[in-house]
Amino acid sequence: MGASFGRGGATNPLQDLANADCIVIEGSNMAECHPVGFQWVTEAKARGAKIIHIDPRFTRTSAIADLHVPIRLGTDIAFLGALIKYVLDNDLYFREYVVAYTNAASLVGEDFVDTEDLDGLFSGFDPENGQYDETSWAYEPAEAPHASSDDPAGAAEQEAANQQDSVEASDQAQTHGSGGPTIPAKPKRDETLEHPRTVFQVLKRHFARYTPEMVSDVCGIEPEVFEQVAKWVTSNSNRDRTTAWVYSVGWTQHSVGAQYIRTASILQLLLGNIGRPGGGIMALRGHASIQGSTDVPTLYNLLPGYLPMPHASLHETLSDYVADAAGKGGFWGNKPAYITSMLKSWWGDEATAENDFAFDYIPKINGDHSSYRTIADMIAGKVHGYFLVGENPSVGHPNGKMNRFGLANLDWLVVRDLQMIESATFWKEGPEIESGEMAPETIGTEVFFMPAATHVEKEGTFTQTQRLLQWREKAVEPPMDARSDLWFYYHLGRILRERLASSTDPKDRPLQTLTWDYPLIGETADPDAAAVLREINGTGPDGRALSTYIDMKDDGSTTGGCWIYTGVYADEVNQAARRKPAREMGPVAGEWGWAWPLNRRMLYNRASADPDGKPWSERKAYVSWDEAAGRWVGEDVPDFEATKRPDYVPPEGARAQAAIGGADPFVMQGDGKGWLYAPAGLVDGPMPTHYEPSESVAENHLYAQQSSPTIERIAGPWNRENPSRSEVYPFQVTTYRLTEHHTAGAMSRTLPYLSELQPEFFVEVSPELAELRGLTNGEFATLISARTAIEAKVLVTERMRPIKLKGGQVVHQIGMPYHWSYAGLSTGDNANDLLGIVLDANTHIQEDKVSTADIVPGRRPRGPELLDYVEAYRMRAGVQSGRVGLNGRAPDEDPSAMEASGA
Repeated sequence: MGASFGRGGATNPLQDLANADCIVIEGSNMAECHPVGFQWVTEAKARGAKIIHIDPRFTRTSAIADLHVPIRLGTDIAFLGALIKYVLDNDLYFREYVVAYTNAASLVGEDFVDTEDLDGLFSGFDPENGQYDETSWAYEPAEAPHASSDDPAGAAEQEAANQQDSVEASDQAQTHGSGGPTIPAKPKRDETLEHPRTVFQVLKRHFARYTPEMVSDVCGIEPEVFEQVAKWVTSNSNRDRTTAWVYSVGWTQHSVGAQYIRTASILQLLLGNIGRPGGGIMALRGHASIQGSTDVPTLYNLLPGYLPMPHASLHETLSDYVADAAGKGGFWGNKPAYITSMLKSWWGDEATAENDFAFDYIPKINGDHSSYRTIADMIAGKVHGYFLVGENPSVGHPNGKMNRFGLANLDWLVVRDLQMIESATFWKEGPEIESGEMAPETIGTEVFFMPAATHVEKEGTFTQTQRLLQWREKAVEPPMDARSDLWFYYHLGRILRERLASSTDPKDRPLQTLTWDYPLIGETADPDAAAVLREINGTGPDGRALSTYIDMKDDGSTTGGCWIYTGVYADEVNQAARRKPAREMGPVAGEWGWAWPLNRRMLYNRASADPDGKPWSERKAYVSWDEAAGRWVGEDVPDFEATKRPDYVPPEGARAQAAIGGADPFVMQGDGKGWLYAPAGLVDGPMPTHYEPSESVAENHLYAQQSSPTIERIAGPWNRENPSRSEVYPFQVTTYRLTEHHTAGAMSRTLPYLSELQPEFFVEVSPELAELRGLTNGEFATLISARTAIEAKVLVTERMRPIKLKGGQVVHQIGMPYHWSYAGLSTGDNANDLLGIVLDANTHIQEDKVSTADIVPGRRPRGPELLDYVEAYRMRAGVQSGRVGLNGRAPDEDPSAMEASGA
């Protein structure tokens, strides 16, 4: 969504789902996995909204829906692309909205060549490194490329440097979560949409082959069912009605997951559903503060507020780092103020103009250091120490064996958790001990288990799925040695600083001078979380908390740890702690907590009014221009400059927000438009394209290119890949969550009540597959992949339906909840052990919602016999051996050579 709209967060608040006239839930089992938020779906249904659930399984969400549409795993782009074609062919797009608010009228450069002409590839593909040079995807510019007094021609130079292999590998695309991708200049436009190189015409040609018949052939959805979905969606998307789309990890965890979301974004823009009540795209986060963990990031390539981590090849100086913002339109043009304020927040008086505001103190990345690449580097002996915080990769990540091998090759491992999780006990209890692949006496990893406080035992904020920060009070003190994360990192930093206090080594200077002076509270000496939140908010020259990031400066006079959170401490008040009763607020509930940015509950809400500032309809009014007041008014905070007139036209040479016109709602984008076509910001293509999953039972019926050419693979004997269309691994498998268990299971498998509700690992299969394979309900079955074999109880259910494809091919799909492992009250094999690791090149997120396997009745072999059993399958499928040395080391193989060969 960052590439489409300018920010990666959910566009609308959860309660706004109640205002929808139609809701499509796809890539999510919302009723079971997000039950609290699902109340607003049931409210919408009670008001007459149509609810559509598109999912391979019939679930509790399906039971509430007006229509459940079974779909073959991994084919959502084909389905959504056909909806786009349906909208375009039948002139059902919201033309006034599309022309004014999207880049439909923008001209694409003459060098661009589409997948339709290259049989599944875009122009610029380099088959040697599996990456695109995105230069040919650019707009035809209407003006000279950016150049400014800040850094003449710097933006253009950096755009070219961004195509370097190491920069591409460092995942710069993901840094556009709040601030759209850089474009060198605004494009030429044809408001009639007739020019053959307008985005509108390019889009029509791109999706021309995405027909209802193709949906039947590829997705297994009957044309009449597709027609029903298309009619409900389009009839509820116009001036007076809106449709909302809801997704979760059922979309993100694919090798083209970012493009799934892009396809929905294109559709919602065409239908005029972005920035309007009851519309938008709800990105459901699977945990209370997943949104917060990307805003104030735990990702290797991001700084707070989606500022990209500096790259060693690009950013020697602060001027290099901000060069891409030179002359840029949109609020991302203020990047120099955001980064300088952050540096002042971190290093205070140490950060001065003379030392480039301590920019050198920030580490620089030089490639892919994402989670799974790091695991492979552990096995190779390149990583010596690791912190695991709120994560249990031994269970929660695909290919658990590979993750356990990585942990077994460390010097030290720090685990902070509520329970003694499997990632802390792998060295003595992991399944590889029984198979002989690991031996405790040979594992040198020193494990430090640090008990963590639960959410009721610490204070601070959650940032939940709709960007809402909510303050929580500490209800009770943590028991014994359990401590909050804030306590742990503060005191770790304090001790390190004390030990380095007398050091004269320049490399220690950043830690020595880091601002680290928070008030301590109580017997446990916890840092004051409110003081930390205030530091994140930032302060002005007078030392008082800033109210808006607009007041941030690049001269060192302001601070701010995360610019998108500026305002959470406005007026020296902890805005996240507000809990005004609903009866005292309007429908937007703007005084319950605080949402970034600037407490805007609905993003891009300028688009709820027409170009003149009038509501598209009274029924869907939200914010509008009040001529008498000279400002935008409404129930919500306008996601727009409050006093910018609808008829404002940027003067020549305008930059940052001044370059955004009065009728351009997407204020983070350089051109102020929603992007139907992405000339930058995605590494696998400017428009979504159907590719088969990495492991698929079907051929790609649209293009010769079977799967995405940019899939990231991590090669090694511990991560062998099932060949697509293999008779050895003939069935599709997917993973999912249960309401009664929580993610990797440490918080639920240890509780008797929850364990009793879902006592053992099972897999769901259709009656047809059960008959085909001789499976019996309630009995054991073994599932086999190129990674391992696991066993589970069989649940034979009509909730899993065989899918019929082109030529009469029947696809059987198997569902696997992934909560189990060897520890706890309820134990069983781990579904994720069955899966391999291949990654979306944009996000490095794993494809674990679709894979292949075989299934046979009975229990799996034990001990070394299990290895022989899985190896025999590999040999039959023509897969390289997966045997490894002790603790996973494979010194006879060169991973880089294997990846180059596609092994």
